[in-house]
Amino acid sequence: MAEKKKNEPQRPVRISDQNERKKALSAALAYIEKQFGKGSIMRMDDSTKYDDVEVVSTGSMGLDLALGVGGLPRGRIIEIFGPESSGKTTLTLQVIAEMQKIGGTCAFIDAEHALDVVYAQKLGVKLDDLLLSQPDTGEQALEITDALVRSGSVDLIVIDSVAALTPKSEIEGDMGDALPGLQARLMSQALRKLTASITRTKTLVIFINQIRMKIGVSYGSPETTTGGNALKFYSSVRIDIRRKGTLKKGDEIYGSETRVKVVKNKVSPPFKEAVFDILYGQGISREGELLDIGSDLDVLEKSGAWYSYGGQRIGQGKDNAREFLRSNPEIALEIENKIRAIKGMKPRPTSLTPGDVTPEALEQPREPEKKARKAAPEIAEPEDIGSESQIEPEDLYQ
Repeated sequence: MAEKKKNEPQRPVRISDQNERKKALSAALAYIEKQFGKGSIMRMDDSTKYDDVEVVSTGSMGLDLALGVGGLPRGRIIEIFGPESSGKTTLTLQVIAEMQKIGGTCAFIDAEHALDVVYAQKLGVKLDDLLLSQPDTGEQALEITDALVRSGSVDLIVIDSVAALTPKSEIEGDMGDALPGLQARLMSQALRKLTASITRTKTLVIFINQIRMKIGVSYGSPETTTGGNALKFYSSVRIDIRRKGTLKKGDEIYGSETRVKVVKNKVSPPFKEAVFDILYGQGISREGELLDIGSDLDVLEKSGAWYSYGGQRIGQGKDNAREFLRSNPEIALEIENKIRAIKGMKPRPTSLTPGDVTPEALEQPREPEKKARKAAPEIAEPEDIGSESQIEPEDLYQ
């Protein structure tokens, strides 16, 4: 019989003795930390400090409440999808404005090449502080996203949209070429790379997606989203946004009534809905939400068409009451903070003027974020996303 080789690995066996089990576990943990670094594995015991979920407001109080934690969670992937002209880009621009109010750095990857910067500014987005990229291919867009996430210095990245992330081989090919599954494979590989970096750096990444119709579906919804199934799995929150109706004053249409549904939520119970108004040229009507939610919670009184607060009438009809709150921001802030107190949310620290940042908001400590950024690795040259060409990381910062 041949002799056993000296370097032949031992077969794993189950250890029954408790003391021996503890020694073996300690040795395994020490080996893992030596190989992969301190913090690669840890005990979830009572000595571990757990922080509340860090969130950023969506700009809609109703949606913040529907999300269950007061906003979109940081360090997660979010998907916002819906039909055309339903308010997807408007919602993400409002999130950017809210992130900028607390001093965050935001980037907008405009794969559709259709961003209206004038409209963004009206919603409160500070264009001087916004990073904008209009990539030529899907691979380039995702490489830029990967480099920004790995830098640890960007708080929010919006990709508009998944449907516009066209693989390079499709762009260079001829019209009518059959290239099945290219975009789905691209998204799947990119999300596998991005997930760990997003968690470590506490970067909030929002993908805007479009609706497509399945052919030959007799039962169930024929609607589906582009880019395959990977984004559905990797997303912590999926938001379905739809236009419910139009807002008219006479023959003039000045906005749309919008309904959002949280169809997936890993940080709170899902399937909650919110309804808000989007006013053209202004964005989400915060005052309108205060009237609707405040009336439901008895913070405001509604008698017929009249709205009252503190025993005083503030307007007849929603439009007049909305205008009153817009002209009296201190009353609007007081109503909002009462609603937040009832729902167990923190008071709103910032001013009501879009884009303004209070000194208190800028001075608030953000320890978890600082720790995450300190631990973030330096940007290394990324591997290829997809089988096509890539950009170099140093080109992103020229």
